[in-house]
Amino acid sequence: MTDYSKVPSPCYVIDEKRLRHNLALLKHVADESGATIIMAFKAFAMWGVFDIVKEYINGAAASSVDEARLCCEHIGSPAHTYSPVYKKADFEDIQQYSSHITFNSINQYRMFAEYLQENISAGLRINPEFSETEYGMYNPCSPGSRLGITAGALGNTLPPGVEGFHFHVLFESGSSALAKVLAEVEKKFGKFFGQLKWINMGGGHLITGKDYDVNHLIEMLRNFKANTGLQVILEPGSAFAWETGELVATVEDIVENGGIKTAMLDVSFTAHMPDCLEMPYKPKVLGAVEKAAGKPVYRLGGNSCLSGDVMGDWYFDRELQAGDRIVFLDMIHYTMVKTTTFNGVRHPSIGIITNSNSFRLIKEFGYSDYRDRLS
Repeated sequence: MTDYSKVPSPCYVIDEKRLRHNLALLKHVADESGATIIMAFKAFAMWGVFDIVKEYINGAAASSVDEARLCCEHIGSPAHTYSPVYKKADFEDIQQYSSHITFNSINQYRMFAEYLQENISAGLRINPEFSETEYGMYNPCSPGSRLGITAGALGNTLPPGVEGFHFHVLFESGSSALAKVLAEVEKKFGKFFGQLKWINMGGGHLITGKDYDVNHLIEMLRNFKANTGLQVILEPGSAFAWETGELVATVEDIVENGGIKTAMLDVSFTAHMPDCLEMPYKPKVLGAVEKAAGKPVYRLGGNSCLSGDVMGDWYFDRELQAGDRIVFLDMIHYTMVKTTTFNGVRHPSIGIITNSNSFRLIKEFGYSDYRDRLS
């Protein structure tokens, strides 16, 4: 059990043992299925632990020139890059840092096809118009979606030079959801498979989740690969860092108004846990429950001046007081990559609990990190 009193506050803390467990499982799936599994930076870009990641996985998915560069510099291989739109000013650098480039529309592909270097494998993002994602914000197959090319828009002919397809329609999903999507993709786009070299099945595969059917996934990927001859690529994001670490915070004050007690923290939901407000998603808190009659109940308040920088309610075994640690669980994937310095609120430090159960500080933030974002 981690002694969070020894960790600076606020701080994101990743657990090396849990990270290695996830990585080993992902490597097992890749080895057994013959698929290529790469890491999606949009969910996990904590390059301070990439030396560990590279022991298991060698590749990453990028959505921008900076992510592609990070892949080359800290993973050591060119990125599989997809962006909803490319700028001409960035495209030379995109190619420098990429092995695969996927285009969101036929217009974009035609705009850049003449500039594509011989070492780049070009693909198109397709929209199968089917997704089981319940959240509209995360559903790229919603009516009128700007993401991907529908079968009707693609027609019967692929633009010359296209070597792959890319779809991404899952969100923290199981293998059965992928099976349903694959059925739609094969029905609507299967006629083109013989002209392709690869298919990227995107992210949203929660392979390291507790109830994920890993064997079903392996069998499905094996069969798809055998039946189509295509290289299969998966780029899960959350699965890499799922339940591998926490955000450690401290109660700085207790505010009571109208019978409601709010524990004021040294972290911000809007700046440090934005998914909590965007989804909304209520995180789990160590030592607290969502309902317990007779126990002290608190809202948790962030340290920005946004009125809505608050979440509740949590029930604790005892009354909270200034100095108590509040530990938010599962705060490494997606949360860290979305943080801001709104209000000048200082970014939490970043650290790791090593295999020897010691804490190592990877990075702490200061004034220059806030100042240098805007000038």
